[in-house]
Amino acid sequence: TIMQDSEMPLLLFCILSPSYAVWWPAESTVRNYGPVFEEQPRNTLFPEGSSEEQILLTCQARASPPATYRWKLNGTEIKIETNSRYRLNGGNLVISNPVKLKDAGFYQCVASNSVGTVVSREAYVRFGFLQEFSTEERDPVRGTEGWGVMFTCSPPPHFPGIEYRWFVNDFPNFISTDRRRFISQATGNLYIAKTEASDLGNYSCFATGHIDSFKKSVFSTSSQLSLVREDSRPYAPTIKAKFPSDTFALAGQLVSLECFAFGNPVPQIRWRKLDGGQSSRWITTEPLLEFKEVSFEDEGTYECEAENIQGKDTYRGRIIIQAQPEWLKVISDKEADIGADLHWSCAAAGKPRPTIRWLRNGRPLTSQLTMDDSGMYQCVGENKHGSTYASAELYVQAFAPDFRLNPVRRLIPAARGGEIIIHCQPKAAPKANIIWTKGTELLNNGSRITITPSGTLIIRNISKSDEGKYTCFAENFMGKANSTGTLSVRDATKITLAPSSADINVGENITLKCHASHDPTMDLTFTWCLDDLLIDISKSEGHYKRASTVKNIGDLMVLNAQLKHAGRYTCTAQTVVDSASESATLVVRGPPGPPGGLVVTDIKDTTVQLSWSRGFDNHSPIAKYVIQVRTPIFSHWKQARTNPANIEGNSETAQVGNLIPWMDYEFRVLASNILGVGEPSMPSAKIRTKEAAPTVAPSGLNGGGGAPGELIINWTPMQREYQNGDGFGYNLTFRKEGTQVWKTATVLGAESLHYVYRNESIAPYTPFEVKIKAFNKKGEGPESLVSIVHSAEEEPRVAPSNITVNSVMATEMDITWNSVEDHDMNGVLLGYEIRYWKHGDKEEAADRVRTAGLVSSAHVTDLHPNTKYHVAVRAYNRAGTGPASNPTSFTTTKPPPRRPPDNISWKFSSSSVSIKWDPVVAKADESAVTGYKVTSTSSG
Repeated sequence: TIMQDSEMPLLLFCILSPSYAVWWPAESTVRNYGPVFEEQPRNTLFPEGSSEEQILLTCQARASPPATYRWKLNGTEIKIETNSRYRLNGGNLVISNPVKLKDAGFYQCVASNSVGTVVSREAYVRFGFLQEFSTEERDPVRGTEGWGVMFTCSPPPHFPGIEYRWFVNDFPNFISTDRRRFISQATGNLYIAKTEASDLGNYSCFATGHIDSFKKSVFSTSSQLSLVREDSRPYAPTIKAKFPSDTFALAGQLVSLECFAFGNPVPQIRWRKLDGGQSSRWITTEPLLEFKEVSFEDEGTYECEAENIQGKDTYRGRIIIQAQPEWLKVISDKEADIGADLHWSCAAAGKPRPTIRWLRNGRPLTSQLTMDDSGMYQCVGENKHGSTYASAELYVQAFAPDFRLNPVRRLIPAARGGEIIIHCQPKAAPKANIIWTKGTELLNNGSRITITPSGTLIIRNISKSDEGKYTCFAENFMGKANSTGTLSVRDATKITLAPSSADINVGENITLKCHASHDPTMDLTFTWCLDDLLIDISKSEGHYKRASTVKNIGDLMVLNAQLKHAGRYTCTAQTVVDSASESATLVVRGPPGPPGGLVVTDIKDTTVQLSWSRGFDNHSPIAKYVIQVRTPIFSHWKQARTNPANIEGNSETAQVGNLIPWMDYEFRVLASNILGVGEPSMPSAKIRTKEAAPTVAPSGLNGGGGAPGELIINWTPMQREYQNGDGFGYNLTFRKEGTQVWKTATVLGAESLHYVYRNESIAPYTPFEVKIKAFNKKGEGPESLVSIVHSAEEEPRVAPSNITVNSVMATEMDITWNSVEDHDMNGVLLGYEIRYWKHGDKEEAADRVRTAGLVSSAHVTDLHPNTKYHVAVRAYNRAGTGPASNPTSFTTTKPPPRRPPDNISWKFSSSSVSIKWDPVVAKADESAVTGYKVTSTSSG
């Protein structure tokens, strides 16, 4: 007797044989098991100079009895001693005061108990660092204005990678990257595609290293940029920053390709994959092509193209994807009989292809299992990118046959004329030899009796004479055991009314009949199958229902039949000893099934040819087909124009027309018959129609505004569906109204929406005739109608004249003037600005009132009474206000008397009232009285 942790005794029996003494439990119990990792060490990057004083490598294994732990560094066991820098915390390894020369390397955790030993995956400890830039003075960078330059970063030694930025003149005046400027995160170099006078200055490279929360930055001495002033002439692109010709990457990693070019105008960067379409996982920001998690689908050759109006340059390179080992098949715990052969396999995927090696507590496998082969086994898949471990326990067992968990059934009912299978499955190791008896009679294989190699007894064509007791005897070298069951013969089950085949339309109902007879001492159940799949009436969404509750009737109702309910129905009447089945076919007529094999061929700019194969007609002839299309721009399916317009039901091909050139399309086909329209086919593979020249002119042609000497032309960018091809842009023609010679300009990029023509000789608000047309690689499209666009406005040239000011009241005035002539406006008159200020104040502090439109008068309020004012008037347009008129002076009148009349009296007559009052005498600072105003009110 052994006491367990729960203090309950565990009884063990000992069986002796000439070669073995084996203990096995008297009743089922949980046995010990080997270590299984729950936590394993992870790769660790420790920053030099960090305030952290230790490194923690985790390791935890589940095991019974609990595991003990050891650690290895580069394959050599680490000695854990008192006062050592290494110590164990459970299974975790703690390294105090890490030192690069001593502690960098590959670590493995070793977990052991009495069952076996396993080793963890390897994890590295590396030390990150970022040294200072050299303090040597850097050479100046000289260039020509309008041409490109490169600043070399020459970063200091570091690990791992760092982030680069540049600042100019003073920290932290960092340079923001755009289409003209680019900072390579591969080399740290700064590229300027086309220099400008504003680029002059002193440039410094700024590098930052990040390791978790630890951050360090350093910067270089500066390089001065000097530029030679020359007339900037356009030149074709030259790619300067290039990605490697072969980029090796692990699946799942971030991959970034860099491409940047010098050129004037600044080149536009485009990316394409030469051996496949663009992936939805691409992230493109002109100089960069990024894959957040690269996969094998992304492997291939990529091309960077830099283009401007002077030409283009291209560069190509490959992305080659490799992968760390991953398990395709792993080993799992096994129990095996002593003396047996064991086949254990594991398989790993990876690139390069992984190699496989095996570990077993440090010992190789043997061909025949013995008790000593029990233990922990590990399969290790390895390539140059890493390794992966799979672990499992092998438990070799040996014990005598035992029927307690799986005895022969005590009562074995069987149907007369049927067949019975009686299993004999004792637990035994090694496998037991089996014999069967009926009573005292030894059974052997015969015409009606079969004993299978596994020990199963099969009796066919059963009769009443087969009733009796059957005993299975099992024996191996560890011992023997037996188990007995009694065979009882019953009446057979028969179908008395079988279901009949039928033919219905979608949506109709039908009842399938099924009646049966059976042994009255047994329960009878009915089941139905459709094409050999059991029908679960409770999950049929109301389409199936049992038609009767009578014991020997199993009719099935099919309600609101759908196409999926057609097929072979099988009714099975079943007791615990036998069953009987009958089948019938139900045909459900309905709309056609989806066409298949949809193929797109003969792809042109506006037409394609489609072919397909007929789907199921569902027992009603197909009358016609309809083709639908969709694009990334119009995501909803819509009916396509076809040739022929009406596609008959016996057709399997048609032409689709009226398509947009250079557009991605998907197609699908639907068939219909007199019962309705069927399900659509699977969408075709996505195709792109051929390119063609644009067919419509850009719209929204207008312009105006800008600086003096500029003509700004605006238009609405062409949407994707009107571009018709790659290499899209706009050709402009324009001339001063009344002249004969047209000027031309080319603007690249579909998203472009304006053009600026600069010429200092252009007079303000000069009308130009402007036309525009789109182009792509296939040619030019139609030209737009002529629009009139004016050059930039300037402030009006002259001031309004004949300024007249009249005082209306003590606090109000009216102003009138002669308008500025149109030819002096330098633009479109928006209105006039009136400035007025008190005598003694400066004009800069004047109050202002603005009018809108062509009015030539204004009314001003809120003035101070009896005050001298100066007034000036200016015309204004979109460019600003023109010169002021000569100031006109006037004085507001004195305010009216403040004292009201006194001694007011009145007298009523039949139709009038007489009112009297004392006159008001104005004071010196009040205006003279010129009259009185009488008001009256009435009450209801």
